[in-house]
Amino acid sequence: MPFIALGTWKSKKGTVGNAVRLALRHGYRHIDCAWAYDNEDEIGVVLTEVFKEGKLKRGDVFITSKLWCRHHAPEDVLPACQETLTNLQLDYLDLYLVHIPCAFKKDAKVPTRCIADGVIGYSPEGIASTWKAMEELVDKGLCKAIGISNFTIKKTQTLLETARIPPACNQVELHPYLHQDELISFSTSKGIAVTAYSPLGSPDRPVVNPTEPVVLENPVLTKIAEKHNTTAALVALAWGIKRGTPVLPKAVSENHIKENLDAIHVNLDEDDMKAIQNIGIRHRYLKMCWMYKPEEIPVGGVWDGEE
Repeated sequence: MPFIALGTWKSKKGTVGNAVRLALRHGYRHIDCAWAYDNEDEIGVVLTEVFKEGKLKRGDVFITSKLWCRHHAPEDVLPACQETLTNLQLDYLDLYLVHIPCAFKKDAKVPTRCIADGVIGYSPEGIASTWKAMEELVDKGLCKAIGISNFTIKKTQTLLETARIPPACNQVELHPYLHQDELISFSTSKGIAVTAYSPLGSPDRPVVNPTEPVVLENPVLTKIAEKHNTTAALVALAWGIKRGTPVLPKAVSENHIKENLDAIHVNLDEDDMKAIQNIGIRHRYLKMCWMYKPEEIPVGGVWDGEE
């Protein structure tokens, strides 16, 4: 799995295809997708065009997608994967993730904003049956690897108790304000890779609270950026890469696409890493409490991937 990907969450139709084309042209070899992003069809058109041009083959590009919450029923997993493959115009996925451990009713709205819209919730038995169907996708050759996203340590450990094929990856919110140290340590001990979505703190997330701390304005990051003659954004990405967690920044403009890839060349030293480790601010931007039953939300309303 390449250490930097083009994230496609929040990339709208009409712009996402060009972003993928530019990313591949400038050297990206990892594209992160999901059915719920509602843009895989446009990405598929571009992938087909790029592969037909002959400069890149399908095997040169690592492509991830995700099973959405209303497709958790075992009988829905294969059709959901096939729909994604059709949209992306691919024969297989390199990695297919259970997007969120919470199930929705089949007729739930997208996006689901409240329990009344069709949230069923999480259950170990439900995820175990979903995972069995995911394993069959590997058996059929539709996915080279399968994994999870937004799973806590506890939920991952529970899944491992019944899994025939262990998850290859857990994709979670991860940035200098949310280190996920315990989750990374646990995942590493189980052979599970951790990838970082919203590695810049998701400044363009759907709901922005102006009182929240802003990752890219942190003085520790800006000082390190000055030291390396770069930007706070590239420092944040380089920090994730140096920790061994592939980063998935979203971008649509050519400048940002090119700039983010430069994070690979930012060589943070141990002093830089210690300074970021000791920033002292811990904040989750994408709490996702709106899609859980009230009894599943921890006291304080913070859904915590390290629990």
